[in-house]
Amino acid sequence: MTQPAPERKAAKPNPPEGRHSAFLPFARPGIDEESVAAVANVLRSGWITTGPQVEAFESALSGYLGGRTVRAFTSATGALEVALQVCDIGPGDEVIVPAMTFAATANVVLRVGAKPVFVDIELATRNLDIARVEAAITPRTKAVMPVHFAGLPVDMDALYELAQRRGLRVIEDAAHAIGSSYRNRRIGSFGDLVAFSFHPNKNLTTIEGGALSIREPAEVRRIERLRFHGIERAGDGMDILEAGGKYNLTDVAACVGLGQLRRLEQFNRRRRELAARYFEQLATDPPLHLPLRGDEGHSWHMFSPLLPLERLPIGREDFIREMAARGIGVGVHYPALHLFTLYRGMGYKTGDFPNAERVGRSTVTLPLYPALSEDDIDRVCAACAQVLTSHRG
Repeated sequence: MTQPAPERKAAKPNPPEGRHSAFLPFARPGIDEESVAAVANVLRSGWITTGPQVEAFESALSGYLGGRTVRAFTSATGALEVALQVCDIGPGDEVIVPAMTFAATANVVLRVGAKPVFVDIELATRNLDIARVEAAITPRTKAVMPVHFAGLPVDMDALYELAQRRGLRVIEDAAHAIGSSYRNRRIGSFGDLVAFSFHPNKNLTTIEGGALSIREPAEVRRIERLRFHGIERAGDGMDILEAGGKYNLTDVAACVGLGQLRRLEQFNRRRRELAARYFEQLATDPPLHLPLRGDEGHSWHMFSPLLPLERLPIGREDFIREMAARGIGVGVHYPALHLFTLYRGMGYKTGDFPNAERVGRSTVTLPLYPALSEDDIDRVCAACAQVLTSHRG
């Protein structure tokens, strides 16, 4: 879940007279002038690809995650694909994936030649339903790939107990979860292999980018090879040991990430405050189905309630259009994976995963980013109430 979902994005309208002129997108990165100046210095330095800034960024991420080894990537998608490769997952193997997430989570499994096996999600958390995972395990299952949806951690105790008992690797798609905590331990500071996304809509951005947090020191060197063409260097020479990809982050991107990481706790604190405001103010008739609130460990990457479509004569596309007319952008995160043409071709069909399908057809993502004010949140809540009340029936 490493990129924004495919969604119908309403064009920014010219708001009718008397309405708000400021359009509120569902996500917006916060880049300060200090970071802009730092990037300019990197550009002037003459070293703009992987170099000292990437090394500094990886070191800073390691410190943030309690000393874990971290390697930066051009995307979380690349980090997930390399994680599968370092686990020697390939043709004939299966990987358990939630049925509702961004397509990259399952696509990377196909890209290494393995089969993604979908399991339904919990409706309240939108996370993989760990209680359903065991029934999906076969002799071919090599790993489980949970997603910490919207920054809310999965049940890590249950997940790792199951993985240990069944001899499975765990590759955490933590694209939404930089700064999230489970039982006061930061996601990525423990566990097996943990991939983060730093796309512009994430809590921390490097413009495009990602990282992999690595438990096993013996796997670091191979991960570095797979990240960059399979190259192994020795003295002034090099060798190619396997067909690696090219996923190395640039110094320009890492410089942005260093500035973002210094502000991450501030960003996430503000996100929690704004999410709390939604819970206080978002009252509609008919009511939206709100996401699980979580605790202080929830970094609130997104705020995604479900529309009460069964009580409305309009569909989600109509709701998005009417919110856009009020100057408010709404996203869709995410359609149910198994209903895409690619995965229907593997035999999946409507009715296989009811919770994923309900979320997929009725979810909407409301604006949530640190630059918003309480008044902005109140404006979004009022618009939701207006649209739903005008169509209740």
